[in-house]
Amino acid sequence: MEDQHSSPELFLFLASTVHDMKNSISVVSGTLESLLAAEQAKPAPQADPAYLQMAQMLYQTKRLNDNLIQLLALYKEVGKPGYPFDVQPQLVSQVVDQVVDQEKILLASKGIRLQTACPPELIWTLDEDLVIGVLTHAINNAIRYTKDTIRLSVRQVDALLELRVEDNGDGYSQALLDAGSAAMDGMAAGVNFSTNSTGLGLYFSSVVAKMHKHRGSSGSIALENGGALGGGCFILRLP
Repeated sequence: MEDQHSSPELFLFLASTVHDMKNSISVVSGTLESLLAAEQAKPAPQADPAYLQMAQMLYQTKRLNDNLIQLLALYKEVGKPGYPFDVQPQLVSQVVDQVVDQEKILLASKGIRLQTACPPELIWTLDEDLVIGVLTHAINNAIRYTKDTIRLSVRQVDALLELRVEDNGDGYSQALLDAGSAAMDGMAAGVNFSTNSTGLGLYFSSVVAKMHKHRGSSGSIALENGGALGGGCFILRLP
């Protein structure tokens, strides 16, 4: 008897369902962003409980949308020859601007400052959509840990492009630091019910990093504590 759990039709059905869910969540997220942007024009919006509730709803919808996008990409076997991996020379400051534009309403609604630092003329060869996805996920994750500030910085370190998302919280737990190492070893960290973390984001980010190759070198991710703000640091390095 055929194993129903390995049926290609089942996987295709699940992927189609995830795609529909992602589209619905995107509509909800866009509506919340529009409502929050309108409220931010009013005096002291963060004194309004309804505004704070909408801000939390937007945060949760962005987290869910991140996960659904990552699931779809991994279902399509991101990194395999058939995946539309599109590396092009990019002005990195424009990539940073796109990340800021995607996150500014959510961060403002949470009262979180986003600092950026990027050499204005730096050009690097990368897949713009995938890198933006990794950075926005890292920022959405940092919202959970920061006190009030997140920093997105870019610099060239020898032959590598280093993109850092840092916060001024209390830093990552040892379990999260271990999860970052596990992701680079090709393993998802597994579900942590105390933090509502699946490890999917770190695994996806590590896959995207490894896809970027140049002269025998591959990209990588890392988690550490300290950095410019003294809290948790997510690091994406691309050759």
